[in-house]
Amino acid sequence: MDISSYVLLSQEQALRRRLDIVSNNIANMNTVGFKREQPVFREYVEQTDSAVKPAQKTSFVLDYGAVHDVSNGAFQPTGNPLDVMIDGPGYLSVQSGDGSIAYTRAGFVKVLESGELATAGGQVILGAGGKPIKVPPEEAGRVSVVADGTVMGSTGPLGRIAVTVFESEAAVDPRGDGMFTATGGRELPADQTKLMSGGVEGSNVNAIVETTDMIQILRAYQTSQSLSNSMSDMRKSAIDKLGRVG
Repeated sequence: MDISSYVLLSQEQALRRRLDIVSNNIANMNTVGFKREQPVFREYVEQTDSAVKPAQKTSFVLDYGAVHDVSNGAFQPTGNPLDVMIDGPGYLSVQSGDGSIAYTRAGFVKVLESGELATAGGQVILGAGGKPIKVPPEEAGRVSVVADGTVMGSTGPLGRIAVTVFESEAAVDPRGDGMFTATGGRELPADQTKLMSGGVEGSNVNAIVETTDMIQILRAYQTSQSLSNSMSDMRKSAIDKLGRVG
């Protein structure tokens, strides 16, 4: 296989990666708190030995991962005063069943029988300082959340929902269940926290944009296949001519 075939192969692998990401985005158009992903590719340039012939550069496409589009999704009212949407960057910190810390943008909030605030999936939501927020039994049905994340009862604040931000979204990895894993985050102080209560954040996936991307991927793949077929015909023609000369 000559170098041109390897270049085309790297291009087609990149297109397959793009298609996987676009398909996942479309599949999560209605997933609360979902952030569309964008592929990141890196160019790898290989230079031939200038001692043999004039130096030439060959450019390959390498998959460098994916990053999240951090723009906000639309606010979707739910009628539950505990449900929240983060207005800006950051994630809610939750405690998984195995005790590990995970993060989410899905702001469905409920009160467990133990009195702790939790997500719709039952993961305990962590407040400031990494501590759970407990609602006394007599306050059930009377609590609300204000803009800085403070959970208010009839007699005063019960705690504050923490919002954690990260220096780079590339460090935030999706787990596949609406949760993310990451390290090195920091909690936003109350004066930098902005929550909208009474609803959740919808997916920020735009169907028209994703469909357009899918069409572009298809056309690029067709072009790559056409070039591959042309090079194959050229090699067959060259071999045929060499055979006749022999």
